[in-house]
Amino acid sequence: MHSDRIKILFFDIGGILLSNGWGHESRKLASEKFKIDYAELNALHNFIFNVYEIGSITLDEYLDTAVFHCERDFTREDLKAFIFEQSVELPDTLQWLKKWKKDCGFRIISINNEGKELNDYRVKKFGLHDCFDAFISSCEVGLRKPDPGIWKLAMGIAQVSPKQCVYFDDRMMFVTTAEKLGIRAFQHTDFETTKKILEDLKKENLN
Repeated sequence: MHSDRIKILFFDIGGILLSNGWGHESRKLASEKFKIDYAELNALHNFIFNVYEIGSITLDEYLDTAVFHCERDFTREDLKAFIFEQSVELPDTLQWLKKWKKDCGFRIISINNEGKELNDYRVKKFGLHDCFDAFISSCEVGLRKPDPGIWKLAMGIAQVSPKQCVYFDDRMMFVTTAEKLGIRAFQHTDFETTKKILEDLKKENLN
């Protein structure tokens, strides 16, 4: 049916277009560079980071709990600079998607878990406005994946049904959550595979 034609592509950001904002690899590097006990950092991170990602605390408040609960021989600003530096563009996908978006016929919206300072930095640094029409970021909406509510909110904002959406994520758990809501969802594994899926969706929509 025409009413079921795809209108919206929902995309995760970390792991598809960019590296993860503050993943375990980055925390491991930070522990080595700044001589932080990794096990302790990881335990405290896991305790508090979700609270940061839904926008309830600031990056400084997260760091108060995860790192600066004791005296350190490095500054808060040095660590924050290091955290932001961990965000890098992954090969191929972002630049291609920016060009493809211009005549693809879809609106593209992000659904991502990210704390506000990191989210704002990444949007500006990597020109994500050239790729996305809107950002459903956990820090702004107070919900984070895998809560089904974040996909429901995104569909409500876009005014679409599940059949009118396609979702891409590198994590299978989130792909499965979207599928349970009736959204066609794909796990991103590499650029060429995702590119082919997108080109096929574009052709499908023209029929």
